[in-house]
Amino acid sequence: MIEWREHLTSDPAICGGQLCARGTRVFVTNILDSLAERASRDEILRSYPSLRPFHIDAAVAYAAELAREQSLLPLRSA
Repeated sequence: MIEWREHLTSDPAICGGQLCARGTRVFVTNILDSLAERASRDEILRSYPSLRPFHIDAAVAYAAELAREQSLLPLRSA
């Protein structure tokens, strides 16, 4: 799995410290929201020209790590 810390950054002087793709002002939440809305990688890259494919991979790796480490609300059984 890609090491997301190499490609994502949080700097108080950039975008108020929100987690962004390194070298851009694109929030990781924007990348993940786009993926959740079923945007393709190519669509995301066109929407955010400063992004590179590894930024998308890093955002997914970050989300996966959060899902493993954070206590999420319990899901209801059907």
